[in-house]
Amino acid sequence: MSQMRYAVPECIRSNCNQARYSRWLHAKAVAHTRRDRKRFGEDSCTIAGYKAAIHAAVAAGGDKDYYTGEVLDWARVSTYENAASKEGKVKYKKEFALLPTLDHTFDEHGQQKFVICSWRVNDMKGDMSDAEFYQLCALVLKYRSARNVKVVVRGVAE
Repeated sequence: MSQMRYAVPECIRSNCNQARYSRWLHAKAVAHTRRDRKRFGEDSCTIAGYKAAIHAAVAAGGDKDYYTGEVLDWARVSTYENAASKEGKVKYKKEFALLPTLDHTFDEHGQQKFVICSWRVNDMKGDMSDAEFYQLCALVLKYRSARNVKVVVRGVAE
């Protein structure tokens, strides 16, 4: 019996089955390959290459958000429904805040790499580099501290 090329990594196996992971991995590889070919005009972007890079990112700790360390909700992969989103709007989307997704970033040698992060963080980060994102986060926290703003989480002030 041959071993599966992209078996569900151990770090997410308890929350995501093989069929769902394979579908997610393929969809992400296809979408990012198309997008990068349009953006960068590079024919070197291949589905196979991206699939391998994305799988490596998941295996390297894809159970947690690369930027926040939050545990990602792999059980929600491939469950988003456009019709329900249209009806539920912001409330529905918030339920998917910790949905795993991909971010393009760069390693210490300036080479592009993928990291796994939450949908919420990826949405906020947009096209910012890591440095720009961290700088913005630092500014927000510095300003909050200077204004002595009390943060209330679920009715409890920090």
